Amino acid sequence: MKSKNSILYVQTSDVPERQYPPLVLAQTAKAMDIDPKVYYLGQGLKILLPGEAEKIKLGNFPSVLEMINKTLEMGIEIYVCEASKQMLGWEKVELIPGVKIVGAGTLNDLALDAGTTMWF
Repeated sequence: MKSKNSILYVQTSDVPERQYPPLVLAQTAKAMDIDPKVYYLGQGLKILLPGEAEKIKLGNFPSVLEMINKTLEMGIEIYVCEASKQMLGWEKVELIPGVKIVGAGTLNDLALDAGTTMWF
């Protein structure tokens, strides 16, 4: 069922400067009583390897790992594409704690249910 009061943020990049917008926007949406969800796809998964997100800290922002942890602590779900894990050859790779590994069809379901979808 489509919810106009929800936003899906899809992260497809491992570029450091592109890591903050979906996390900042998801946290802001939650504070605005909007239901946000974050979905990592393709090259975006590289940031979720243990040790990677804490290496990225830009400007006065906390590290990307701190941003991810705060996002999770706020009750915002972070999904990870299983097919992207397979594409990267990561069948046995562990990712940072708290993220949910889901099938590719989940992205379609989340996009159909969201009021809007933003891609990064």
